[in-house]
Amino acid sequence: MLADELIVAKQELLSKGFLDVELDPTIDLFQEIERLKKEKNAVLLAHYYQEPDIQDVADYIGDSLGLAQQAEKTKADMIVFAGVHFMAETAKILNPGKKVVIPDLKAGCSLSDSCPPPLFKKFKEQHPDHVVVSYINCSAGIKALSDVICTSSNAKYIVESFPKDQPIIFAPDKNLGAYINKVTGRNMLLWNGACMVHEIFSREKITKLKIRHPNAKLIAHPECEDPILRIADYIGSTTGLLKFTQTDTSQEYIVATETGILHQMMKASPLKTFIPAPPDNSCACNDCPHMKRNTLEKIYLCMEHELPEITMDEELRIAARKPIERMLEISKQAGL
Repeated sequence: MLADELIVAKQELLSKGFLDVELDPTIDLFQEIERLKKEKNAVLLAHYYQEPDIQDVADYIGDSLGLAQQAEKTKADMIVFAGVHFMAETAKILNPGKKVVIPDLKAGCSLSDSCPPPLFKKFKEQHPDHVVVSYINCSAGIKALSDVICTSSNAKYIVESFPKDQPIIFAPDKNLGAYINKVTGRNMLLWNGACMVHEIFSREKITKLKIRHPNAKLIAHPECEDPILRIADYIGSTTGLLKFTQTDTSQEYIVATETGILHQMMKASPLKTFIPAPPDNSCACNDCPHMKRNTLEKIYLCMEHELPEITMDEELRIAARKPIERMLEISKQAGL
C-alpha cells in the first residue's frame, strides 16, 4: 500500500505543477520521450520560444497560429503542449475528446494575465456596438467573450474581414493593436495589456548596437512598443521573422522578440549572424520566464504520468471554440 500511496501523492504534485523532481541522470530523455510518443500515440507541440532541446524533440514547432492549426488536425490520442497555459487551453478547446497535458501548470503568460475576464466583460458591456477581436494570447474566458480570435500572423486579415465602419475592440495587446490600427487605417479601441518580454527592449541600446553592426537589419515582432517598430527594417510574426531571415539577402540581424526563435534561425541559416535585441535592464537576455519553465525533464514526467492535464468546463469550451473556428476559417480563406 505504501508504494500506491507514494504514486498517488506524486500524481497530486504533478497535477499542481510541481514537477521539479530529480531523475536518474543516466536516462536518455530524448530516447524516452520518443518511446512515450509511440506507446501513448502522443504528439509533442512546441512553441518557437522553447529551449533548443525541446524544439529538437518536438513533432511540430510553430507560432500560435501554426500550433492552433496543428492542434485542430492532429490524430494523436494525447497532445503534449510545450508552451504556456493559454496554448494548451486552445488545444483542449479544439480537442475535447483528447487528453491535453502541459509540462508545468505554472507556465502562464503576462499578456493573458493582463486581461481578467470579469473586468473585460464590464469593458465590453460599455461598448455594445463593438465586435471583439482578441489576440490568441488570452485565457479561455476572454476567448469566450470574443467574436473572433487572431494571431500576429493573421491579425491584419482578421481585422480587415470586418467592414471599415464596424467599431472593434482589440484585446489584450495594446502594442499589436496599435500596429494593426496603423497598417489598416482603423481606429480600434484597445485594451491596455502587453507582453513583458516585448516591452523591455531599449531603443537606445538597439541604436548603439546598430552603430556597431551597420549592416545588420532590425527585425521586430509587432508586440514590441512603437518606438522599436518605427526603427525596424521588418515587422512580422514569429514565423514571419523566421521566413524573412531565410529569404532576405542580409547576413546580420538584430532580433527583437523572445530569444527562443534564434535556434531555428541559426539552423535554417547557419552562415548568418543573429543578435538578440538588448533589453532595458541589467539582464543580458530577453527570455520569457514562463516559456522557459518547461524542460525536457518535465516533458518526460508529464508524458509518463499524463499530468498535469488541462480540463475545462464544457459550456466555456464551446463558447471559446466559436471565435477560434472563425479565425481558422478566415486564415484558410486568406491562404495562411
